[in-house]
Amino acid sequence: MSTCVLQALQLSHFFGSRLIFKGVSCQIMAGQITLVGGPNGAGKSTLLKIMAGLLAPSSGTIERKVPNAAMAFMGHQTFVYPALSALANLEFWNSVYEQGQSEAELLALLDRVGLKPFALESAGTFSRGMAQRLSLARVLLVEPALIFLDEPATGLDTASQRLLHTELDAAKVRGAAIVWISHDLEKDALQADQMLILSGRRMSFCGSVPDWRSTCQA
Repeated sequence: MSTCVLQALQLSHFFGSRLIFKGVSCQIMAGQITLVGGPNGAGKSTLLKIMAGLLAPSSGTIERKVPNAAMAFMGHQTFVYPALSALANLEFWNSVYEQGQSEAELLALLDRVGLKPFALESAGTFSRGMAQRLSLARVLLVEPALIFLDEPATGLDTASQRLLHTELDAAKVRGAAIVWISHDLEKDALQADQMLILSGRRMSFCGSVPDWRSTCQA
């Protein structure tokens, strides 16, 4: 039976006097992918930041049952240091997260995301897709128990998207919980276990993928 790694209860958030959403309650389970969807401005990124502890909710409670060091966030901002090489970026994160991996292991990780030939190149010269691959390597370095993804496929070519989906499947198999904001729910639902939909300033749906499909077809 899956273990709950995050529980949200009646989350609401305002920016000033403007309500973004209210009444969001859900459980995020180990070994499952939760897709977060909804129209632009529905508060998807805001909810993800609240779940990740980067933003405090205006009301409601959230309980994360894994330590901060076991969480990782991948979004529009790559957290890549442009003045450093790809390898030096990984060496920095290796030190920060106290992973203790050798240079050979870090190079193997770069190879895993298709960046080993560019290991000594400045990350500032990378395309958006290459920077996202390096950001993915940062996430893989930690092997987190809880992963937050804010439209991670943005800027990725087809091959990079396949790589991302393969790594997400592998993370799910090893028991990681994944919360994933998607701009293509129909496609990404093939990998998901749970759907959480924000619309009309509230959570309009939270449940299994089959139930979500039934709701959409009703």
